[in-house]
Amino acid sequence: MKNQTDMPRARCRRMYWPHPDWENAPDEDLLDERICDLGVRIEQSPLEDSVRQLYSELESRGLTFQPRCYLTVEWLCPDRVPVIGIPFWLAHPRLIELEKKMMLEAEGADPVQRMRLLRHEAGHSYNYAYRFYRRTRWRELFGPISEDYNPDEYPMRPYSRKYVVHLKDNYAQAHPDEDFAETFAVWLTPGLDWHRKYAGWPALKKLEYVDRLMKESAGKPPEVTAGELFRPASRVRATLRTYYKRKKKEFRDLFPEVYDRILNSIFSAHAPEGSLRASAFIRKYRRELIDTVARLALVRKYLVNEILARLAARARQLDIYQHEGTEHTLLRLGVVLTSLVLEEQYVLTKSSASRK
Repeated sequence: MKNQTDMPRARCRRMYWPHPDWENAPDEDLLDERICDLGVRIEQSPLEDSVRQLYSELESRGLTFQPRCYLTVEWLCPDRVPVIGIPFWLAHPRLIELEKKMMLEAEGADPVQRMRLLRHEAGHSYNYAYRFYRRTRWRELFGPISEDYNPDEYPMRPYSRKYVVHLKDNYAQAHPDEDFAETFAVWLTPGLDWHRKYAGWPALKKLEYVDRLMKESAGKPPEVTAGELFRPASRVRATLRTYYKRKKKEFRDLFPEVYDRILNSIFSAHAPEGSLRASAFIRKYRRELIDTVARLALVRKYLVNEILARLAARARQLDIYQHEGTEHTLLRLGVVLTSLVLEEQYVLTKSSASRK
């Protein structure tokens, strides 16, 4: 008999929709489901109205091209392919619930945030569909699309007026392609007076250019309409358990000596009477630190939680204690935690960019 790993992999099966047999399953059972077996789709899901709204917003601007939306493993627009990839777990409330349990949040679960993401990905789609990135003026304003991510400008310039502000993480600064997508998203946002909001900003030239491009493209068929889809959910045979294991690995570790230096600067090897162990202090104020740093640094809560968990584990090994007042200790810990989070966020962004 063949080893199980040598056996041909079973084809993906289709589930009854919109009430699949896994929607009431315990987490442990659900995690063993293969993604392709979930049978999720945009139709009759929480995503359907959002996609319709996107198409309506485009139509209201005279834009007839409607990028195809499909379910995949993350928010994306495949390189030079004018389609919009939406995370499969947004297609069912039970999967959104699991995503929040595994990653502490679900990007795009909130309808307002979801529309911001859809407008951003639509910007990529229009860029690729009409090949705007080939134009000289496009390159003058945004830079060459082949450009590497610039470590000197992203994410270290949160107050730069050369870029619009749409998604978190100052995402317009990440790459010329992202800069255009973010500018398009701001231009498309209903009810936003971008002329007034960005008056006096160098970014206004980009918005005015996008406005001219879209007026020029109104009613015109796109040059590119199809291409290879990146990891459609219907073909992903990994289980949810494997998916989350890999996803968590992306939040990679930093060198332990960095943690040692930080922890020893905040806590002490000597234990004043009645003081908390550093690991206990971190656990006690974990939720407050996660919420505050995630909000101020504009990063995902899971990333903050991961780094905080590493700090707590290392603090336990070092056997160190709180030796200053609670407010002062929280302030110092919050500052260094924010720095670590932003550094790791930058590493993750560069890694993501290399897959574009």
